Amino acid sequence: MRGGGRPAPCSRGRAERLCEGGRLRAEGRAVPPTHVLITGASIAGPSLAFWLHRAGIRATIVERAPAFRSGGQNIDVRGVAREVLRRAGLEDAVAAATTGERGTRFVSADDSSLAEFPVTGSETDGPTAGMEVLRGDLARILLDAVQADVEIVHGDRVAAMHEDADGVAVEFEHGAPRRFDLVVAADGLRSSTRALAFDDVRIRSLGLEMSYLTVPRTAADDDWWRWYPAAGGGSANLRPDRHGTMRALLTETTDDRGEHPAAERRGASTRSAAEQRAHLRRRFAGAGWESERILAALDDAGDLYFESIGQVKAPRWSSGRIALTGDAAWCASPVSGMGTSLGLVGAYVLAGELASSDDHRAAFAAYERRMRPYVERGQDLPPGTPQLANPRSRPGLALLRTVLRAAGTPPVRAAIGRLFAPPADEFALPDYPRLQRVA
Repeated sequence: MRGGGRPAPCSRGRAERLCEGGRLRAEGRAVPPTHVLITGASIAGPSLAFWLHRAGIRATIVERAPAFRSGGQNIDVRGVAREVLRRAGLEDAVAAATTGERGTRFVSADDSSLAEFPVTGSETDGPTAGMEVLRGDLARILLDAVQADVEIVHGDRVAAMHEDADGVAVEFEHGAPRRFDLVVAADGLRSSTRALAFDDVRIRSLGLEMSYLTVPRTAADDDWWRWYPAAGGGSANLRPDRHGTMRALLTETTDDRGEHPAAERRGASTRSAAEQRAHLRRRFAGAGWESERILAALDDAGDLYFESIGQVKAPRWSSGRIALTGDAAWCASPVSGMGTSLGLVGAYVLAGELASSDDHRAAFAAYERRMRPYVERGQDLPPGTPQLANPRSRPGLALLRTVLRAAGTPPVRAAIGRLFAPPADEFALPDYPRLQRVA
């Protein structure tokens, strides 16, 4: 990674302005951006930086975490997002980093199988996609692909932004103020950068909380995603990784459904890590299966992460020189199966439109025009999601187990796979000449 000094100040003449990087800007005429600030170094941010660099546009990434975050659960790359990786030349690297998960198995308290949904040859169908990878592993691949060409600043975040005719003056929480042509927020569902420029964003709560952590692997563990539906609207999950451990997930339904302002925090997002550990111990005590094993690992889990699941509803994805992408723009939620794919595709399209136009306003409009229908399909969840898969009553739980047994038979499994497959292929990926790989 290379650091970047503070750029020289602009010198302003009567008819023209010499701006950061020595670029000539004629008054009143739009010119293409040469330096973009991206907030967030998970998936969408590094992916956008990759494509901007290929287009000849300088990018700086700022990430509030003090160092690279290697943690994270299984995510999947589906449909046209696989083509984005192919065009980037990264598909083989991501395929080599997959978890080896064989499929999804719903289990009873004694670990007997209720239904199995093995991985298929499809790039879209099934709970387990053909390209399952840990969030941290995918982020590492993306960052490795850009670190020689992109400035990456850890341990800081945007504190204020002031837009003018020439760019955006950005104040940081710790670093010195700097100027950029554009700012793109890619820092997640509860983006702090987004909050500085957009006051009309809302979050649609789905009535589900998720807690993630890594636990030691045992001899009894295999390479299936094991999903245990627990009483009272909860579930416990164990999934394999490629690092000799297991990724655990505890979920619980809540009554928090409907839209609220993005700045308003609810449920799990209001608790400290200590409060969440205590909450999980109360909630899952005596839940059965491997719940006690997961609870016993809470104190030693340095990667505990928890969230209230929701979808971002933003009426616009740009305001002047500031734009949104990834979860900051449209979070579809983990239950959609589309979060990572939308992030990869959106970054490619945003970079392509910026590379294809001298006017950032036109580029932002074209990006939103292309992506919004795809995002809306990705946010359109099957009826009853996620409550139907997490029934609160014992009769509802018994019914779910009966349905799962039937759904696990080959003909029904195939039909369900087609019916509930995420719409990952329902997008015509544009060709942008300036993003083509140079031999």
